[in-house]
Amino acid sequence: MSRVGKLPITIPSGVTITVDSDAIKVSGAKGNLETPQLAGVTVTIQDGVLTVTRANDEPKIRAAHGLMRALINNMVVGVTQGFSKQLELNGVGYRVALQGADLKLNIGFSHDVIYKVPQGVQVVVEQNKMTVSGINKQQVGQVAAEIRALKKPEPYKGKGIKYADERILRKSGKSGKDK
Repeated sequence: MSRVGKLPITIPSGVTITVDSDAIKVSGAKGNLETPQLAGVTVTIQDGVLTVTRANDEPKIRAAHGLMRALINNMVVGVTQGFSKQLELNGVGYRVALQGADLKLNIGFSHDVIYKVPQGVQVVVEQNKMTVSGINKQQVGQVAAEIRALKKPEPYKGKGIKYADERILRKSGKSGKDK
């Protein structure tokens, strides 16, 4: 059995899960999410507990077993608590500001970079810190990764956009003089 797939999911109060033959829908206080049903995997709900079982032990179905359970669990957590990622902006003169629903970043280029924030994701800016939040874990992670990719942190001074919990391995620079 899959270690992830065999774990049951307790459905919190205020969350409704609808299992169709082709999709699984989760709705809660923060919104609604939907994911397609994977072949070879069966989802059942009994007494407020959701369980995921698989038809056989083929490698693709074994992989889909754990994936389906993880996707459903992420949807349940998303509609109850939501997800967020924090990004930091490091560098002299580097700035970020909200311009309507878009991010305006001044990150050392000759022009300002405008990032259009997709629908379903909110970005909160406080000085040099950005918080990306939403109910879809995949979308929040993708938006945070796209913002970070605009100016990755460099290893010499650490300038760029990095995750708040990320450690940048620093290089010493020129080896001509001892530091």
